Amino acid sequence: MDVASPPQSNLRRPFSLGPLPDGRRMVTCDALWVAAPVATIFALARDVEQWPTHLAHYRYVRMRERASDGGGIVEMSANRPFGVLQWPTWWLSEMEVDAQRPAVRFRHIGGITTGMDVEWAFAEKDGGTQVTLWHVWDGPSWPLIGAFAATVVIGPVFIHGIASRTLAGLARAAEAR
Repeated sequence: MDVASPPQSNLRRPFSLGPLPDGRRMVTCDALWVAAPVATIFALARDVEQWPTHLAHYRYVRMRERASDGGGIVEMSANRPFGVLQWPTWWLSEMEVDAQRPAVRFRHIGGITTGMDVEWAFAEKDGGTQVTLWHVWDGPSWPLIGAFAATVVIGPVFIHGIASRTLAGLARAAEAR
């Protein structure tokens, strides 16, 4: 048994989040070709607890519960920079790791983005890896302004602002290996 692996009795069953839902009001897509094998960038993306070591904008990542697939319930916090100002964000997610596909799926279960579905997808392309990061959501349940807030502010400003930095930072880490 690998010393770094937690005992099997402490692991929960993996989440089965299924495919990304269609027809959501807010859809953001960040994609990047990475000059590294699929296995390298996938390993970095699934190892969320190490993201703060690769990503300066991440404040912390904590696994609240571990699942046998490497996912579980994960708490994350990142800063969204606005010039010299850093806007702190926080969310809690169910995380599923599909090593066969490969893909990493999240469903936000806490924070302002509760109900958001996220997918990291990886495909071999041109001697490297095409990484596509999707976020889909109907927005917060705020009367009258929830959909507007999601599609005009939260999605393009916060989600894309953090996701594009996360994808670029993990790509740099993968390419340096």
